[in-house]
Amino acid sequence: MLNVSEGRNHEVIDAISLAAGLSLRDQHSDRAHNRSVFTLIDYPDELRRNVHALITAAMKRLDLRDHHGVHPRFGVIDVVPFVALDPRHDLEAEILRNEAAMFIAKTFDVPVFLYGRLADGTRRSLPDVRRNAFSTLAPDFGPREAHPARGASAVGARGVLVAWNLWLRGVSLGEANDIVKAIRSPEVRALAFAIGDFAQISCNLIKPGAVGPSRVYDQVRSLLRSGTIDHAELVGLVPQEVLDNEDRERWEQLGLSAQATIESRLV
Repeated sequence: MLNVSEGRNHEVIDAISLAAGLSLRDQHSDRAHNRSVFTLIDYPDELRRNVHALITAAMKRLDLRDHHGVHPRFGVIDVVPFVALDPRHDLEAEILRNEAAMFIAKTFDVPVFLYGRLADGTRRSLPDVRRNAFSTLAPDFGPREAHPARGASAVGARGVLVAWNLWLRGVSLGEANDIVKAIRSPEVRALAFAIGDFAQISCNLIKPGAVGPSRVYDQVRSLLRSGTIDHAELVGLVPQEVLDNEDRERWEQLGLSAQATIESRLV
C-alpha cells in the first residue's frame, strides 16, 4: 500500500496508476486527505519493477510545496510498506524494502527512513519515524535534510494490517480525539480528523486477527457522547481471514465485502 500525497488531481492519479502496471490491485483516493493509496501485489521481480515505476511517475508529477490536506505527510512518496502475505517470506520483503529505499534516495535525492526490522535486529515503527525524523532520528539513506519539493519517505517491511476509517456525524473533533485516545492500543493506531460535517477516526488495525473492525466499531459506538457512526470505510484490501472472523450480517455496516479481499484480486 504505497501512500502518495495526491488525492484530487485525477489526471495525475490515473498516470500513477498506469505506471504501476499489472501489479496494481487496488487504488483508493481521498480529497480531504489529499492522499492516494495504491495496493500492489506480485512476485518480487515484477513488484520491484512496478513499485519503482509508480514512484518515478509520482516524483515527476508532484510537488509537496503545492500540497494541502488533513492527513499528516512528509513526502510526495510518503510511505512505502512491503508486506509478505506469507510470514515465511519476511526476509524477501525486507530486501525489497532496502532496494526501494536506496532507489528513492539515489534517484531522487530524497532522505529515506526505514521501519520494521532493521539490520541490527531492532525494530522501528512508522510512528517512531513520524515522531523522530530529522530530530533524534537521521535518515537511513539519502541527504540529511528533506528535499524542498519531494520531502522525505518512509519505507518499511511489516505484517498485514487493515486501514479502516469510521465517519462520525454530529461529533466534534474534540470528542473524536477523546475516542481516539481511548481506543489506541498495541493492536490499534488511530487519528481523528475534521472533514466537512464529519469527524473521521482513521485506524490502522495492526493485528486484525486479534482486534478486528467489529470490535473497534462497537468500542467507538459505546464511547460516543453525542452523534452517531455514519459509515465505515475500508482503505485498500483486507485478508479473507478478517471477513471470516466477522459476522457476515455486519460486513456492510463495517465497510467490508468479498470483492475487497486480497484473495479476490489475485484470481
